[in-house]
Amino acid sequence: MGMILLMAQAGASGQGTTASSTSYIILMVVLVAVMYFLMIRPQKKREKQEQEMRNSLEIGDEIVTIGGIVGRVVTIRENDLVIETGADRNKMKIERWAVNTNRTKAEQHQKEVEAAREAAKEKKNKKSKKDETSEEKKD
Repeated sequence: MGMILLMAQAGASGQGTTASSTSYIILMVVLVAVMYFLMIRPQKKREKQEQEMRNSLEIGDEIVTIGGIVGRVVTIRENDLVIETGADRNKMKIERWAVNTNRTKAEQHQKEVEAAREAAKEKKNKKSKKDETSEEKKD
């Protein structure tokens, strides 16, 4: 926004076209850089994480496809997977790119996060109890 105001002031004050062209080029470079850091870079990072998740699939993982089909991985090949779905264990062959979520890994991650939170709470409680006992000893 500040660059736009500077450019408008430069044009209004009657400076030469060289100064306004230079400020316009600088403005365009700044806008491209902002777009890269706000839009393109996070998208590439997300795609990289999804690809890593698809490459780390293991037999026995419970997955959800982009179509909403839930199943357990039975066979892994280079570009496709075979999954079992439902109680009657129907088998389906799907492409690897169609995997949306690995529920097994997500559940493990959630358990790890909860364990870390519990450990932090216990540590905080121990510290507060230690502080209380030290205050009682001072009195």
